[in-house]
Amino acid sequence: MYHNCGPSRRSFTALLAAGVGITALAACTPGSQIASPAAAPSPSGSQTDTPTPAVATTTAAPSPASEAPPSNTPPSGALSQKYSLSDPASQWVIVNKHRPLTPLQFVPPDLVQPHVQLAVSGEAALLNSTTAAAAEKLFAGAASAGVSMTLASGYRSFQTQTATYNGYANSRGQASADTASARPGFSEHQTGWAFDIGDGGGACSFQPCFAEQPAAVWAKANAFKYGFVVRYPWMLHEITGYYYEPWHLRFVGVEAATDMANRGIGTLEEYFGLQAAPGYL
Repeated sequence: MYHNCGPSRRSFTALLAAGVGITALAACTPGSQIASPAAAPSPSGSQTDTPTPAVATTTAAPSPASEAPPSNTPPSGALSQKYSLSDPASQWVIVNKHRPLTPLQFVPPDLVQPHVQLAVSGEAALLNSTTAAAAEKLFAGAASAGVSMTLASGYRSFQTQTATYNGYANSRGQASADTASARPGFSEHQTGWAFDIGDGGGACSFQPCFAEQPAAVWAKANAFKYGFVVRYPWMLHEITGYYYEPWHLRFVGVEAATDMANRGIGTLEEYFGLQAAPGYL
């Protein structure tokens, strides 16, 4: 069973508590990270559906490792009115510990199985049709670079997430469960816009060492070209609510993903000017 906040979160927590997390994973640290959340809207959690992203000023897409300083300016111009941040059918929907899905039991109407190498079956092998098409291009791009990648966990229904979360809560208590699994209705996996990747060789699945595997290294450098971002970056857990997950990719479209890469913005919360969501309200 794969969890939205899988084994690595527990591993990272233990590493950080022991004071060795940063050292152990220094090789995986992105070149530029933002340590503080963007300006937040009202504590009620209600958000505007008219974000203002800034369109990238360059026509070529540089590497995400660009030395350009990060900007917390939300998007504007051509991207600003494109997609809702609240509609779960929108590729810009923001789901985090402050922003549950509406409705909580949302089911994507267009779930399909992408033609990629699978490490799972059943509902976990499904994505919404837009993400599936982009994933096929992503996997083909990786293959052309000699990198073998698998789909390790895709769609997760409300019912599956409920069982997963309750299992943690019953065995460890709710506070601990909240660090290991998203509450039902609060998981990106339920939208069909996100999935977890594995390395074709099967090494380090859902473990911190996955960050050093070819699939993770390639995805970190190239996923934006196909419309994906690494949703939970290194050392930005105080914004996203989750420790580094180099395997968790989220589709937001090529324009937004490239704009984020160009400007060195690590999280969707910062990109869209939303409040940080380190814990549930």
